[in-house]
Amino acid sequence: MPLQRRLPKRGFHNPFRIEMSVVNLGQLETFAVGTEVTPETLIEHGYVSGKNRRVKVLADGALSKALTIKAHGFSAKAKEKIEAAGGKAELIAIHA
Repeated sequence: MPLQRRLPKRGFHNPFRIEMSVVNLGQLETFAVGTEVTPETLIEHGYVSGKNRRVKVLADGALSKALTIKAHGFSAKAKEKIEAAGGKAELIAIHA
């Protein structure tokens, strides 16, 4: 009998899972004031790897610049911090 049939099957792999790359607000401090930050610019700067990854912004760190950030997801605290700095948090629609 082949080895893959003799070993037990463990765990569960969700085929519908959406992979998200995480970017913290502290990392976005490197961009100039008024810059529009998109997933493409994050890939160019090396904060996100892979082309088909979706980006979620988390509130770790401080943001002191007004930036327009376009991402697939934001934490509630990150959205508050972006708007408190005078920026905009724009949500990109997730297509399956």
